[in-house]
Amino acid sequence: MVISVPSSDPSPRGGPLTGARDEAPTAGAGPWRVVLADRYAMVRAAIGALLSTVTGFEVVGEAATGAELVALVELAHPDLAITEVCMPGPDAFGAIAEIHRRYPHVRLLALSADETIDAVKHAISSGACGYLMKRAPSYELEHAVRSVMTRGFYYSPLVAQRLLDQPQPAADQPLTPRQVQILTLLAQGRSSREIAGDLGLSSKTVDVHRGRIMSRLELNDVASLARYALRNGLLPGGG
Repeated sequence: MVISVPSSDPSPRGGPLTGARDEAPTAGAGPWRVVLADRYAMVRAAIGALLSTVTGFEVVGEAATGAELVALVELAHPDLAITEVCMPGPDAFGAIAEIHRRYPHVRLLALSADETIDAVKHAISSGACGYLMKRAPSYELEHAVRSVMTRGFYYSPLVAQRLLDQPQPAADQPLTPRQVQILTLLAQGRSSREIAGDLGLSSKTVDVHRGRIMSRLELNDVASLARYALRNGLLPGGG
């Protein structure tokens, strides 16, 4: 069933809420609960229709503004929120930041027609762990939601390429060239064993580098490393 918070938009679907969870499910524990936010009901319906064909995901609510999205997350206890970053009412980036602060287990995927670098970086810094362009092919939505829920991040090739076109990090980059190389591969979702094979190192050496990178950058997980890599133009094209 799908629920929606009160809205001036007359078209959202409605129904009772069942089976709310406080934490994201583990693999095989049941479908991931998803809420959608976009000012246009037709866009929400289209995204919902696409997700209905993806095994393991269930749309449980819709919102038309950033404020409604925050209220909906509190009500529906989703695992994933897919949101447009340009919506009426309070700043949508502020809504992303508030959800990230209050419900850190909820993954946030920005789905937007705004392709500017400022919008992408603002979404990332606010707490989004993925950014997907609305003009991306429809099949990319499944790739994005699965990546966000299993790897912790997703950035479409269009987003990654735009970030690559930005100036490279300054000379005072706090990492060594080898650490930058390993960070880039980690941000792509490569395992220590895969990186070791690519670079001719031992897995233990890669793990040591990863620990030093996280310590130096004061980051705690791979998703944070991916956001850092994107902000600094280190992540190559390909989501």
